[in-house]
Amino acid sequence: MHISLTELERETYKKSPIHGIDGRIKIILTLAVTVYVVSLSRMDTLNFSKLAILEAYLLILMLFSKLEISHIAARFAIALPFGLGIAILQPFLKQPFIHDFTIIYMMPMGIEITREGMLYGAILFAKFMVCISSLILLSSTTPMSELVSSSRRLGLPREMALLFTMMVRYLFVFWNMLGRIRTAQKTRCFEIWNKKVPRKWILEQIGFTISSLFIRSYEQGERTYQSMLCRGYNVDAQVYVGKKKLKVPDIFLLAGTFVIIAAVQLIIF
Repeated sequence: MHISLTELERETYKKSPIHGIDGRIKIILTLAVTVYVVSLSRMDTLNFSKLAILEAYLLILMLFSKLEISHIAARFAIALPFGLGIAILQPFLKQPFIHDFTIIYMMPMGIEITREGMLYGAILFAKFMVCISSLILLSSTTPMSELVSSSRRLGLPREMALLFTMMVRYLFVFWNMLGRIRTAQKTRCFEIWNKKVPRKWILEQIGFTISSLFIRSYEQGERTYQSMLCRGYNVDAQVYVGKKKLKVPDIFLLAGTFVIIAAVQLIIF
């Protein structure tokens, strides 16, 4: 199933208890979960129980957010190869913080599979899944523009806020530009996965597409910058962010998250 960037962003404008939570709370929630998960010991088997509870908590929040399963699966599918690839390599590597290794299988060319490496890879992948789940919850329930404004309210420097604002504004422009290029290619019977065409020629066409998109992006950036200068932009320009008070559900969710993290740490010790 093909899901476009616009459809993924449309999910963030749904109406649900989680979508209505202030963006600052969801950013702090994501950071709190990520920092706690990363701080867990690297070789403790109790981590699986702690991470399972946190993952269940995040999945419950996703359930309350009424997100489409296909969209959640698409986001997981994008990130999964990176975490899985790193975890699969760990049984073959000898990490410097592990002093004693138990070899469980010897492969050709002297490649060893160790029990400690498998344990470390499994814990690493479990941590990756929890962190990605928190990011998916944040990105699926918070519009990009709200992410920028909420970050600014939390103290993000104005220069970075301005850069993120411009990125959000023109990300969809470049996405549509890429879509027009792909449509033009399809009308000329170009298909990336066509096995009847030499792979070298296909790679050349992909390179031409990337270079064309880069040139168009550069030209669009120049036109945008000139327009900003004509409208009074200078180094002192500010990104306006209005004041927004926290509500009871916001505080309740934030407090509940910290209580769950503390309970996981204290109970499963």
